[in-house]
Amino acid sequence: MSTTSSETERSPETARTPFRIPKVPFWAQILLGLVLGVLLGWIAKSGDISWLKTTLDTIGDLFVQLLKLAVAPLVFFAILVSITNLRQVNNAARLATRTLLWFMATSLIAVAIGMAIGLISNPGAGTGLTPKDGKLPEHAGSWIDFLTGIIPKNVITPFTDLKVMQIVFLATVAGIAALKLGDRAEPVLRLSRSALELLQKALWWVIRLAPIGSLGLIGYAIADYGWDLISKYATFTVDIYVGCAIVLFGVYPLLLSVFAKVNPLYFFKGAWPAIQLAFVSRSSVGTMPLTQKVTERLGVPKEYASFAVPFGSTTKMDGCASIYPALAAIFIAQIFDVPLGIGDYVLIAFVSVIGSAATAGLTGATVMLTLTLSTLGLPLEGVGLLMAIDPILDMMRTATNVAGQVVTPLIVAAQEKILDRDKYDSATSSPVDETEPVAVAA
Repeated sequence: MSTTSSETERSPETARTPFRIPKVPFWAQILLGLVLGVLLGWIAKSGDISWLKTTLDTIGDLFVQLLKLAVAPLVFFAILVSITNLRQVNNAARLATRTLLWFMATSLIAVAIGMAIGLISNPGAGTGLTPKDGKLPEHAGSWIDFLTGIIPKNVITPFTDLKVMQIVFLATVAGIAALKLGDRAEPVLRLSRSALELLQKALWWVIRLAPIGSLGLIGYAIADYGWDLISKYATFTVDIYVGCAIVLFGVYPLLLSVFAKVNPLYFFKGAWPAIQLAFVSRSSVGTMPLTQKVTERLGVPKEYASFAVPFGSTTKMDGCASIYPALAAIFIAQIFDVPLGIGDYVLIAFVSVIGSAATAGLTGATVMLTLTLSTLGLPLEGVGLLMAIDPILDMMRTATNVAGQVVTPLIVAAQEKILDRDKYDSATSSPVDETEPVAVAA
């Protein structure tokens, strides 16, 4: 039987592979979003284009709002599941204790670097800013508020008002109770793991929008504040970025080399996707699923990583709770002409180590700043001086936070001899698009 025309061999032209648009790496998408955001912000500012400024503001706000939407249930289920996962790890109590001690140690190092940079550069001098430029914040933090605010009045308001530390408290209590109940709590734990996986999957869709979100966030910052205002904070801004860079690219690699005995280059290779997402999203909690993924990819056991990363995302804040309040206190003290003594710097270090949980892994560090200022007796109007520049500062602060949340589990795992060094050495910086949400340990 003769073959039909449809069965005849196709010509080379017909058999060619169709043209496909090359896949753009996620880091390149974010960089493109930042560049376009700066350009559009400058256009909106210089041309006084109100609709463009409003559009950029709306895009940025929607992105942040989507991140915050998942924060409350994500934190609750992540902490609950992480605590119950510790029963699968040998020496769980020692692991938890070492993790907390390293959290405090790195915070002390970071705050010392912040204070040193502030004393050298005098960021408040020559800015042209005066106390009249400041204004009182809507909400001020104090030690009484911090201590009493940990325990909620009921189980509803922490979720509706997004009080993260109260959510952490509820999740911790529930996790410990589940451990005590043993097998009887298994139905609740299965539901919790499923809910956590669902939330992580939904949050992953939000993460994919980070390039667009970054365009709106940086664009509105430029359009609203402008270079003239930003120039007044030039020294302070540089101080924050330099301080965070020293911790991120100096202190962390040194600690990994000395205490974990690993090559720090592999750390950056594996953790970079989480660090760059933190820079854009300005949310440690929003980055948490990816942070846990890269931590596991670097060789930290899943059972331990699922405990250390969620707790770090709400309490480990070297950028927001150590470097920033130290420099901000010096900056505000110089603006208001208030001298600081040795005792004041000791208080700054104390607040940074103990009060870091007040930042709660969300965008901004206003609560931590007001807590520091009120402890030192500095005018709270100083917070108003820094709100204008905060979004730009928060990018680098959050990137430093997240890097520290990966470094600590690596050091502890290495010291406990549970770090998979072969996995660490073979870690790759996979694009976010090719990475799936974290699988919850059973």
